Amino acid sequence: MSKSNFDPKEYDEKCKKILEDPEILFAGLLDGSGTLLAGGYKEGTCSRLTDEQHQSICTELASRVTKRKKFNSELGHVKYSSSRREHVVIMSFPIYDHVVMIIAESHINIDRFAFRILATLGRQWGDNDE
Repeated sequence: MSKSNFDPKEYDEKCKKILEDPEILFAGLLDGSGTLLAGGYKEGTCSRLTDEQHQSICTELASRVTKRKKFNSELGHVKYSSSRREHVVIMSFPIYDHVVMIIAESHINIDRFAFRILATLGRQWGDNDE
């Protein structure tokens, strides 16, 4: 898929598939400003965050993903980033001008899990994200 035929709506199905994993709490596609375009929390999941806090995290995550792009020519494209916290793991997967944000249980194996997410998203290590 190229940037020109990117359809955010197709990521709603991908997010639903990701949410089938019992360790996933949230899977959503965000635009560059952190607005949720597809996906969301798993049904029956209680977020530890208020809606305002969750939006703040989405905004910050989208901003960090955008800032990391300035080193793409020197270091290569970011395929994913993760943050292990005491209660959850938060992961980001840049896709063109968007990002898929995942919130998972804290005990997951981040690298193994990231490869499963990349396979579901259909991303390849050689993709050009710009």
